Formats: sequence, structure tokens, C-alpha cells
Amino acid sequence: MNTMNINGYQAIIVFDPDLQVFRGEFIGLNGGADFYASDVEGLRREGAISLKVFLDACAEDGVAPRKHFSGKFSLRVEPAIHEAAVIAAAAHGQSLNQWAADALKRAALAG
Repeated sequence: MNTMNINGYQAIIVFDPDLQVFRGEFIGLNGGADFYASDVEGLRREGAISLKVFLDACAEDGVAPRKHFSGKFSLRVEPAIHEAAVIAAAAHGQSLNQWAADALKRAALAG
């Protein structure tokens, strides 16, 4: 995965071909905080600066920096996928919710 942890906050890193630099964007925040650099060391440095500016602004405004996640979301899939997932869940002795949660956990934490 193209992620970077900076001071406990996760950022997604992508290459911007137009600018010929890497772009980082923090995720899970109550606002935007991005940064650019041409190498990993620069990304860490610029990311730390961007994050500090963001956190300082949150503190000044009395806003929690991280988004709150309820643990609930809706997922739409093709009916055939829905049916196959129900069958797979039953074959594992699980509810569809537990089976899907386990599959998401494995996929999200792989890497």
C-alpha cells in the first residue's frame, strides 16, 4: 500500500505525473491536509509540517482533528455477489455481517 504514518496519522501517497513529485494526503481527518515532495525524506518532513499546521488550526478552532467513525456503512453489490457472500458466510458458520467484517479486516490490514 502507498501509505505513510506520520506522527500517528495515516497519509496516502501517490505520484503526480504532471508535477513530477509525490503527493501525500492525510486521511480520516476533519479537513484537508496534503503535502508534496520529490523523495521519501521530503515527504516525511513536509507531511509533519502540514500535519502540524492542520492540528494547530484544529486546536485554535476547537475542532477534533480526526473524523469519528461509527462502524456502520452501507455496501451495494450485484445480486449474484450478495447471494455468493451469503452462501460463503453460511459455509463458515457466520452471519453475512461477521463474514464481511472479517473479509474487510483481512483486506484492509494486509500488506
